[in-house]
Amino acid sequence: MADDPQRNFRSAYYEKVGFRGVEEKKSLEILLKDNPLDLEKLSTFSQRFPLPSMYRIHVWKVLLGILPPHSDSHALVGGYRKEQYEDIVEALEVMRYINTSTPSTHIYLRMFQLENQVLPRCSETSPPDEENEDFLSISRAMEEIVDDRVDCYWLIKCFISQFHTKFGDSMPHLPKSLEHYLSQEEPRLLNHLKVCGVLAQLPYGLWFRRCFAGCLPESSLQRVWDKVISGSCKILVFVALEILLSYKIILMGISRPDGMVKFLSNIPQENTDAIVTKAIDLWHKYCGNPVHAV
Repeated sequence: MADDPQRNFRSAYYEKVGFRGVEEKKSLEILLKDNPLDLEKLSTFSQRFPLPSMYRIHVWKVLLGILPPHSDSHALVGGYRKEQYEDIVEALEVMRYINTSTPSTHIYLRMFQLENQVLPRCSETSPPDEENEDFLSISRAMEEIVDDRVDCYWLIKCFISQFHTKFGDSMPHLPKSLEHYLSQEEPRLLNHLKVCGVLAQLPYGLWFRRCFAGCLPESSLQRVWDKVISGSCKILVFVALEILLSYKIILMGISRPDGMVKFLSNIPQENTDAIVTKAIDLWHKYCGNPVHAV
């Protein structure tokens, strides 16, 4: 979005009188009237601003490729997605992988495995391994955000698939990035973590592989996922960084690695909105604002 003095004045006025985001909502509504939808502009918008809750799921579905850019095809494609969902569920029922008592998140897991041709034999099914637990954690979080089961499955499937395709090679480097930015923001805390020998034990799986599912409440989590779905896994580093900064005093008072890991794996839930807001500010500070005219 190009800088516009008049727009900036209006935005400042709206925020001053309590209508934060009015201009952004109008901009998004204009973007959503395009046919075909401009995915680059939608991504840029999602990177720069929080998505209004009334449009979030729709934008996610477009950015993840669940719905095509051509708006006049959405109803037709949505119907196909529903039929495919029902066909997969029916197949799993016939094969006796699922039944009426199977938790919905486990149904999504079996569906995902079947579609990716990694469904284990019924006789070989075992408790979920680490990779499956990552899937189930994201599924549980998505269920809290999305009411419709069909939408929920497709969002889980495409979110996880896109995440591994786009960011799989970047994942091993995120802990080092976290260490780098922590050295910029709070070197004393970084030194304390090193002295305690806890750096390598931080709950990176919970934070990075699960995109904070099971760590942040869904009201805060969806703002992080806006950024991930629109093309940035780096936001995960800054959320982790802000968690460390927000609880610096508590962490400085803990010397045992297991105590620190236990605390960070179960952070208090009351101020997570503030943590995410500060994390997004830090992300923009270090990575800049994506610019694209709307």
